[in-house]
Amino acid sequence: MKKVSLLLLVLLSTLTFAIAQDAKPAASPRITAESPNKNIKIMYGQPSKKGRVIFGPEGSQSLEKYGKPWRTGANEATEVTFKNDVMFGGKMVKAGTYTLVTMPGEKEWGVVLNSVLGQWGAYEYDKHKASNVVEVKVPVSASKTPIEKLTITPANNSIAIAWDNTTVSIPVMDHGK
Repeated sequence: MKKVSLLLLVLLSTLTFAIAQDAKPAASPRITAESPNKNIKIMYGQPSKKGRVIFGPEGSQSLEKYGKPWRTGANEATEVTFKNDVMFGGKMVKAGTYTLVTMPGEKEWGVVLNSVLGQWGAYEYDKHKASNVVEVKVPVSASKTPIEKLTITPANNSIAIAWDNTTVSIPVMDHGK
């Protein structure tokens, strides 16, 4: 009887621990954001600043280095879906789903849509670079107060990316119906 009681206690403890682990929120939750007109949907991992320097030059302690490909989020690379054809940063893009990669800079960012889906981070960017559908440059705006969590906001005519003291906005014009 003692062995059965001990076994039940161990099983109950293990189950309780497993449930408690599932109850913790993810460090970088997966977010889905849609534009009001439902033409743009973005799925991204949302990291937090947590006191870190986010963007900076090579050799700095920043999380993301200027000019280096970034998955624009955490974990799996960010994916952008357009329900209709769009002008993305002034360049035509067909309706579909694309991986979003950015190259943060101090004064401007490079923004890339790539046709290879299911990427983990931007570790193999050079391998997939030939599948870039569009590359645009957008200016950086400084935020007055630091933004704790990476936020990607699709509007009807733009996609805004904001984190730490940096914000960029990519113009997006709907060309389909």
